Amino acid sequence: MSIRTAAVVTAFALVAARPAMAQSFDHSGFDALLHAHVVNGMVDYDAFGRAPEFETYLRSLAQFDPRTLAREEQLAFWINAYNAYTIKLILKHEEKNSIRNINKTGGFIKGYGPWTEKLAVVGDSAYGLDFIEQKIVRPEFKEPRIHFALVCAAMGCPPLRSEAYTGARLEEQLTDQGRVFLRESPLKNRIDAARKTVFVSQVFKFRDYEKDFGGSKQAVGRFIARWYVEGPEKTLLEGGAWSKFEYTDYDWSLNSQANARKMATN
Repeated sequence: MSIRTAAVVTAFALVAARPAMAQSFDHSGFDALLHAHVVNGMVDYDAFGRAPEFETYLRSLAQFDPRTLAREEQLAFWINAYNAYTIKLILKHEEKNSIRNINKTGGFIKGYGPWTEKLAVVGDSAYGLDFIEQKIVRPEFKEPRIHFALVCAAMGCPPLRSEAYTGARLEEQLTDQGRVFLRESPLKNRIDAARKTVFVSQVFKFRDYEKDFGGSKQAVGRFIARWYVEGPEKTLLEGGAWSKFEYTDYDWSLNSQANARKMATN
């Protein structure tokens, strides 16, 4: 074989090894389930458990290689996969109270227990939820708003959307998630301009998440300011001249409709 022929064969082999590019992935099955069984961010887990369409969607994730998608489609895929497999994790362990009750060892969560269980199958590989977030979504996409979209099945999390994410609408959806979480969840995030106090969710504090928003409280403030119109709150956030910057309590209760009803009657 000549050098030229060998080069052609090698190049052909490399091209053949690449996954064929896909235009999009069909999330419509998950979208329909979210519309039907998620209300104001609260999940009807029993309904997901009874729905054969949910297992069908999970099988479709398991059989697909997201590397074949464009960047926005890939990120939408991984967000949906994370959220869907979080629901599956709750169902598998029949948990009713808190995701932190899963995979406890001696009463303690060991090594991010529930988030390390290799339950999430994508493209014939099994991942833990923590791996998806820490090793794929955060480093590959560098999109801080994913912290408003990845929902860890807790009341303290940002609310689960009643629709699936799509590449075509991803920018709009992530921005809206920020609006709902930052402006419509006062127990988690709020600004008291009169007292020069900023209250933010521990989502901005967990692990090393602060660096995703710029690496300091001042950077977090400027990031949050994007969702405010001109006024004293925006001025306080952008200038960083607050007297207090406080983290609100994080509620690890399961984000189920059943728990939401209990809280409403107490």
